[in-house]
Amino acid sequence: MDFDIPIGDWVEAGVNWIQTNLTGLLDGFADIVGLLVDTFEDGLLAVPPLVLSVIIIALAAWRVSWKFGLFAILAVVLIYGMDIWSETVSTLALVIGSSLLALLIGIPIGIAMARSETVEAVVRPILDFMQTMPPFVYLIPAAIFFGLGKVPGSIATLIFAMPPAVRLTNLGIRQVSQENVEAGLAFGCTSRQLLLKVQLPLAMPSIMAGVNQTIMLALSMVVIASMIGAGGLGNTVLTGIQRLDVGLGFEGGLGVVLLAILLDRVTQSFGQGRRGVTTRSLIERLRQLFSLGRVNGRQSGSN
Repeated sequence: MDFDIPIGDWVEAGVNWIQTNLTGLLDGFADIVGLLVDTFEDGLLAVPPLVLSVIIIALAAWRVSWKFGLFAILAVVLIYGMDIWSETVSTLALVIGSSLLALLIGIPIGIAMARSETVEAVVRPILDFMQTMPPFVYLIPAAIFFGLGKVPGSIATLIFAMPPAVRLTNLGIRQVSQENVEAGLAFGCTSRQLLLKVQLPLAMPSIMAGVNQTIMLALSMVVIASMIGAGGLGNTVLTGIQRLDVGLGFEGGLGVVLLAILLDRVTQSFGQGRRGVTTRSLIERLRQLFSLGRVNGRQSGSN
């Protein structure tokens, strides 16, 4: 029995249609991504290494602990001593740019999923598909639509890194207790005020966990994206593989590990800083918000 489902032919036909009809849209998106990544990279490379090192160490000590500040000193010394400073900065810029775009797209989608069962039913299978697809596969459409270089690498990275931001934003908002929601409604919150004043503040630890995971996935994808010219530390690792140079590959990998630890601990600290929000403090903020609104209403009425 000859049974064949030509999925590959359908995909190829879809790719051809996109290239024919959506070239302007793709070029515009590529220009935005390229401008963002280049701006971050040029800005970070313009800062003297010593100044940028002091900023990184101070941020690590302030947000985490003085002990982690000592680790940051060791990490910076190793990166600079291995002569991979510019590659590390390029990787950092690509991670920041890709993660920022992934969050700007992913968090609103997560909010929409939390507020609509229909949206969740549609988006959830797409997220499952995105998270189970091998990361190397993302390089193919990125190279087809955008060529080679940092832009397709950044686009492949943001698509690969987006699902945790969507899922954890949705999860965090849905886990806000019904008592807190009812308290907000009792004080007269509109749908928008309920989201901004109640649900998002209480869901912030989960959202920040999504931010952390997005950054970590972006950093892991950056190494793979070097295969289509993304550059940075991934290019160092790739060069080591091509030359069978164990030392060069290890130095690039160590740079990725040090950068990952720094980004992971610092972003985790922002999420942990919001865990002290309680129901009582939430109600007090709501009272203050709406009492202030009534006072302003009386003042405008008297005028």
